[in-house]
Amino acid sequence: MSWTIVLAAVTLNPDPGQLPGGGTLQQLANGIGGWALILALVGLVIGAAAWALGAHSQNYHQSFAGRRAVLVAGLAALLIGAAPTLINFFFGAGTGLH
Repeated sequence: MSWTIVLAAVTLNPDPGQLPGGGTLQQLANGIGGWALILALVGLVIGAAAWALGAHSQNYHQSFAGRRAVLVAGLAALLIGAAPTLINFFFGAGTGLH
């Protein structure tokens, strides 16, 4: 007995405009990205201040914590800015798989 299984071809074309509230969801994502960048800026300023105060008062721990905060805030801003490109890259890589 021979069994044949036929799978339907499935496609995916992401378009937020096809659902109700898609534009609102895009605006929400843009707003969250803006707030995240503002928080990264605040973290960078506070970290730089802690780094400077720690270096000035010869407090190694405070200086190290401030330096780490500056680096983390910079990395967060980098990832926020690169997020759409990274997501599109991995989606494109996934659609290229056969």
